[in-house]
Order: sequence, then structure tokens, then C-alpha cells
Amino acid sequence: MKISDLKINGITQPIGYFLENVSVSWTVEDTVSQLADEQYVEVSKSQDFAEILCKISDKDIDAGCTILPVELEAYTRYYVRVFVKGNLGDEAVGETFFETGKLQDPWKAEWIGTKEGDDFHPIFSKSFQTQKEVKAVRLYICGLGAYEAYLNGERIGEEYLAPGLFDYTKEYQYQTHDVTKMIHADNEICVTLGKGWYMGRFGLEGKTCLYGDKMALICELHILYEDGVREVIATDDSWQYYGSDIEDSSIYDGEIYNHTLWDNKDNGKKNAVVLSMKKEGMLIERFGVPMKVKKELPVTEIIQTPAGETVLDFGQNMTGYVEFKADLPMGIRVVLDFGEILQEGNFYNDNYRSAKSRFVYVSDGTKEVVWPHFTYYGFRYVRVSGWIGELKAEDFKAKVVYSDLDRTGYFECSNEKINRLYENSFWGQCSNFTDVPTDCPQRDERMAWTGDTQAFAPTACYHMDTRVFYRKFLHDLRNEQIKLNGGIPNYFPNQGNLGGCCAVWGDCGTFVPDTLRKFYGNKADYKTEYETMSAWVDYITRECATENHLIKKQHQFGDWLALDGVTKQSMRGGTDEEYIAAMYYYSSAKKTADMGKEIGASDWKQYELLAEMIKSAILKEYFSETGRLAIDTQTGYIVALRFGIFKDKEKVLEGLRKRLRLDAYELKCGFVGAPVLCQTLADNDLIENAYEFLLKEDFPSWLYCINLGATTIWERWNSVEADGKISGTGMNSLNHYAYGNVAEFLYESVAGIKSLGYGFKKAVIAPEITGRFSYVNTSYKSVYGKYVCNWKIEKDGRLNVHVEVPFNCQAVLRLPEREEEILKAGSYDISYIPSKDVRCIYGENSLLGELVKNPEAIRILENKVPQAIWLGNGDAEGRTIRMKELKEMFYMGVNPVSCQEAIEELEKIVVG
Repeated sequence: MKISDLKINGITQPIGYFLENVSVSWTVEDTVSQLADEQYVEVSKSQDFAEILCKISDKDIDAGCTILPVELEAYTRYYVRVFVKGNLGDEAVGETFFETGKLQDPWKAEWIGTKEGDDFHPIFSKSFQTQKEVKAVRLYICGLGAYEAYLNGERIGEEYLAPGLFDYTKEYQYQTHDVTKMIHADNEICVTLGKGWYMGRFGLEGKTCLYGDKMALICELHILYEDGVREVIATDDSWQYYGSDIEDSSIYDGEIYNHTLWDNKDNGKKNAVVLSMKKEGMLIERFGVPMKVKKELPVTEIIQTPAGETVLDFGQNMTGYVEFKADLPMGIRVVLDFGEILQEGNFYNDNYRSAKSRFVYVSDGTKEVVWPHFTYYGFRYVRVSGWIGELKAEDFKAKVVYSDLDRTGYFECSNEKINRLYENSFWGQCSNFTDVPTDCPQRDERMAWTGDTQAFAPTACYHMDTRVFYRKFLHDLRNEQIKLNGGIPNYFPNQGNLGGCCAVWGDCGTFVPDTLRKFYGNKADYKTEYETMSAWVDYITRECATENHLIKKQHQFGDWLALDGVTKQSMRGGTDEEYIAAMYYYSSAKKTADMGKEIGASDWKQYELLAEMIKSAILKEYFSETGRLAIDTQTGYIVALRFGIFKDKEKVLEGLRKRLRLDAYELKCGFVGAPVLCQTLADNDLIENAYEFLLKEDFPSWLYCINLGATTIWERWNSVEADGKISGTGMNSLNHYAYGNVAEFLYESVAGIKSLGYGFKKAVIAPEITGRFSYVNTSYKSVYGKYVCNWKIEKDGRLNVHVEVPFNCQAVLRLPEREEEILKAGSYDISYIPSKDVRCIYGENSLLGELVKNPEAIRILENKVPQAIWLGNGDAEGRTIRMKELKEMFYMGVNPVSCQEAIEELEKIVVG
């Protein structure tokens, strides 16, 4: 037995994080046991656990989230020990630690900056000595807007663009670094500052100095000696500064790194200026994990374009920067421009709008490795200008940067296009998890749009362990919400404190906490999340709802970028926006009631009653007396089914089936409907329709972009036209993850792994087996351990299924033609031949357009119902006729008997 994945509040060995409610989680691996016979958790200040501060025993133990009732002290390391004994006698011990930051201890350091007129990017430095044996050294630091710190010439930590993005009017989140191993007898600490989000141009309005107009630094270096004495090296006017080689930096525009900027810059050192900036109450421990270089990609091709440009192709759209080796003459100016796509073989980035997205390097003749320090780029292609001599691919590397989160989900199947779609979804998350969940990483936006966040959260939680990431986001959101008296903005940071009640976007405040509850069951966060949830519902009720519990007509995004609007390029879709708003109002009230009941809130029943009143109002307003839905759009039906609001479910399903037929089974949904389309269809016994949408390849579809070479998810279904030309520049990102939530369907239906209740202590494993794939391999590492479902269809029709259930968990297994089973922890292999051949996918529900792609089907149709051939090769109306519909088309000379015979023969075709 082995205890692994020990995390405190979702973080591995956190130092100096905000830890309001401390909890520990772990998994158990390599065990013969299925269940825990005995468990306990101990907390101590000493590594040998000589004195136990608290011990939590079996009845209060939850491996996914055990709350530690410890009263925290500043500058203190706490050790946590977990003991587990299995029901077959094997046992294990796991240990970890967490360390507090300054907490409420006052700062000795002052905010420091440069003298008036010194508006360059400064480097602050301080020399000091240690005289005694050092036990431990910690650096507590925050820089505005961004900083890089060095001790004795060695970079402190691995994070990029610290301290990150948050509401600088509310707080400054500082970082803590263990630098014990970097300390010498004679030392120098240096900190370089950049503009970051604090000062650089940012936001839809393109403002500069959004939070401040002067770079600043505060830090304390705490040296604890072996004799117990603590020395503090704090920022004050004894620190010195000089200009760095960074001429300019901007999140949107990039960076100019100029080695010829200064003459004898070190000789021009000046004493720092103490700034009159508030410290107490503003400086708090960090919430989010650092952004780091998580991957490194080589150049896949050097392209010489028709326009005579030199362009590097890294083969993957990503977020980060380019590092290169330079050995260039003095004064040579190299320019890197970043883009997502080529146009007519030439470099292109007009869809970045006003963002220059450029890195400029000016050489002083020194041989060195070069990279930007205070910006990031969204890109696949890099145009290199000004390079002297041979440009070698091996001298350039793409550094992929995103928040330091563990990957938890993996999916692979026999269809390479679906594999690419899955990877695009994952890469979209990597690209947009940059301290906050952004909408896109490349243009002059890159903000935390709440609608995109809400839409993608389920898939995000399958792909990665998002506990700490979304905890920070919800903290940021709560800060904005307080300003709006309960309202939730459309994006963060909310420039100008724009109000309003926008459904779907604002409902991020209830949907994301509910998603986190589903995946992690983290009770330590429930109370805080409930404050956000209840405040949002109260705001809607007070500011946006009518007397009869519907939503007033006002600004709504609706089914954003759906294809059933006025035109296919319209921003708004055709689904009634007040209907969508009312549906989300209901769901938010219901989720709030459920969360309130879980924590024993005194007011949870009022939200349950409110949800019922909203539901009644929706049924009265939008459904006929016989149960038909008046909102006749794909998204209208999908939302009703997703939220379970209907008078007669069969009537809604009938309406949806008719709508899909009238739409020629063409995808019409936007940001509201599309992310949940396939999974909602699967949840309502329309799995064949779900597979049709998933596997469709012509426009509009998920695979349309795959066929055009996409390596991330696009913002629009037609971001790029079939001829390879980008469809527009006004709002057109090729790295926008909302539609990537289709991966939820891959995890929950194709693989069949989903939570039963909250936290994945119990799960359902119910793969939707189809001959469209010959195999599917999927795993999800929950907070309790890894669930696995691999299935394969052998050439003789035998179905082989491999399932793994983590220690102390159980899963309900549902497979075709088998009784439902309850599986305890362990590994299981099932092999059988179903009576209905799973290799056979054709029948009465098959579309003619799909049948004419199969040679054997064509032979049958030519012999029995030749009308099917020309209909299936015709326009959309003909291609989307199903065989059972064809049987009724006597007026086209179809013989129903022959058509039925064809159906029976089609049912025997073996694919794969």
C-alpha cells in the first residue's frame, strides 16, 4: 500500500498560501485491500511528530477533503501525517507539510519605487551578509506590476509573471519562497520589475495604468539562524536601483529587450524612494498556483513564405513565449511577431486586433540565451525579422506557459480526428488557464469572461485538478461581486464596475461552485462558495426578476455566436434571451438551495421555494397546456432537458427531434447550447444523435476545424472558411475553449465515467459502446484515485472492457446486455459477445448521407432502394433523410417492402 497525491487545499506542500480553511486530501495506491479498516490524520509542528496538535480519526476522515482544525500561526511549518490500514491488513503512512506566510504580522518592509522621472523598468538590489549558521530563509515578496527576483545571480522560483492578475484596488497577493539553499555569506538580492497587468495596456477599453502608474516593490527576506535569532532584510530607502535592459513591456504588445539601452548602467545606481502606498489590509497571501513553463516545443518547420518572410512553425497553437540562442553583432535588432495561422502561405495576425504581440531584441554582441520576461503570447507561428546569419531550428524553442496544475484526465480512441479534437480541448485549457480562466490568449482581450468559464468548467475539471485554480477565480469574482452588491460582471477585471444581470455569464457564480462540488466534494470551500451563490440569486431577484419570477427584458448575450441568428455571422443566436435567462435563474436558485442544505444554512429553503416558483412561471410562460415548448430552437430544447424543466418530457423530445430534422441535423447552437449538446442528448436517450453531431465533419461541426488543421478550439464555428481564409478579424480567436466542453461527452458517455453524487467517492461507469470506434481508453484521476474505463471491440464482435475503481470507492457498472453491477475498489476485466453485434451501426435510423459513404451499404441500396443513392448524394434535405423515413416515401417510387429488406441487410454490416 502507498499513500500518494497528498495535497493541502489542493496544493502540494504549499508555502505561504492563503489557507482560511485547511484541508488535506490523498489517494491510496498499490494495495490488495478494497476498503479502509482504520484511518487517521495527525498534525504537528515538528517533523518527528513529537507533539500532536490534533488528530482526526475514522468518523471524520474523508480522503477527498479532511478538514484540519488547526489555529494557524505566522511563519510556521505544519507537518501532516496520514495513516491508512486496509481491510486485508496492509497499511501505509504518508507525510506532507504546509507553511504559513506572514498572516497578520505587520510588514517591516516599505513599498519602494524610483525617483520622479525615472520611468524605466528598474532593477532593485540590496547587498547583505550572514554572520552565523543559517537554519532557514524565506522571501516574502510582491511586485507591481510583475517581478522577477534573483539571489546571488540565481533566479528565485520558476514562476512567470508573478504576482499574477487580481483586483489590485482590493489587495496585493504576495508570494513566499524558500531560498535557504541559495544563501551565502555575502549576498545580493536583485528584483526586476515590469508593467504586467497593473500598469500595462489591458482590457476592452485598452487602458494603460489600469491599477497604478508607477512600478513598485515590497519584500522581506527573513533569515532564521540556528540560534533562533531572526533577521529581516526589508525594502526601504537603503535599497538601490538602476535601469534594466527591458525598454518596454506589455501583456498585449509584447516586450522590447534592448542591451544597448544604457551606458554604464550599474554605475548609475540610485537610492530607492519609499512610496506612500497602503500595506496593512492590502497585502495578503497568494491564492493561485504559479504560472510556469509546463512544456517545451521544438520548431517543426522553417517556412520561407511567398512574401519572402522567415516563419517558424511550432506545430501547435499555444500560450507562452519563444526562447532562442543569440550570437549576433552589436546593435542587431531582431523582431519576433506571433500569429495563429498563415494566410495564402504568409504570416498573419490581423485577428489580434490592436495587440502588437511582438518581441524585439537588440544585441550588444554578447552570446546568450534570450527570452521575454514580462509578457506572454498566443501563437503557433513566429515571423523572424532582422536575423543575421543562418537561422537554425534547434536554436529556437517554444516555452508553453500556464498555471501549474496537475493533469487528471486522458482519452484516446481509434478515431484520430476525435483524438485531435480531444487534444484541442486540452490545449485550449492550457492556453487559457493563465492565473485566471481567460477567453483567449492572443488578442487585445485575454480577460476572465465568466460565460466561457461557466461553459467549460466540467471539462476543465476532468482535464486537470482545478481546485486551487477555481478557488482563486471565485475569490476574484467575489471581490468584484461585493462592489456590485451581489451582481456578477461579464468579465474580470471589471473595468468601470459595469453592472447588469446577464444570464449564463453571471450564473458562473453558481455553476462553477456546483461543478467543483460535483468533482471534488470539497466541504472546506462550501460556506465561502455559498456566499457567492446566494448573493447572485438575491441580486437577480432584486434587480432583474419580474413579479411573476421571470426576467425583465434587458441586455443579454443569449446563445452567443449561435448559427440560427439573423445571419451565420451574427453574434446573437435565435433562442429567446429571456427564456434562457429564466432557465438559468431557476438553475442558479436550485443549485444555491442544494448547497445551502448541504452546509445547513438557515435560508436554504427560501431558495428551494424560489426555484419552484421560477419553474412554475417558466412552465406557464413557455410551454403550452399540452406540454409543447414554445421556444422552437435546438438550444431551447437542450436547456429544458439539461435543467429538467418540462410538463411532458416526451413532448419536448418530440419537439427536439422535429427541430433537428428541420435543421437537417445541422448544428445551430452557440455558447449556451453547444457545450452541453452532446452530453444532454446522451442523457436523454438520444445517443445516436449525439454521435452524429460528434462525428460530423462538414461545416458546422467540431471536426470541421480539425480537417482545416486546427490544434485548439475556435471561437466561431467558421473562424476559418473552407478555403483556409479567416472569416473576419473583429472577433475571431483560434484559441477559445468554450466549445471544447464537448470533451465532457467523451469522458461521461463515450468512456462512461461520471460522478454519482458529489466528489467521485462513488461513480457510474457506463460507456456508450458503438462500432464507430474499435477501442476507447480513458482514465480520470479523481481526488480519491484513478477511475479507468477501456473498451475494445474485437474483430469477432467480442467486447472487452477493463475497469479500475480506486481504493475505498465504488462504481456502478452498466454494460450492454448485462445486469448492473456494483464494483468495489479493484481492477476488473469483462469479456463477452453481446447478442446484438456492437460492430453494426446501421439500421432504420441511419442517415442516407452516412450510408452512401459505405461501399457495402451502397451495394444494398442500389439493389433495394436506388432512390436512397441520389438522395444521399444530394442536398442537405436528402442527406438527412433516415431509412425509416424513406420507407414512407411512396410518392418517390420507394417500395416499403424493399426498403425494409434493405434496413435488415444494413443492420448486418460490420464496420471497423
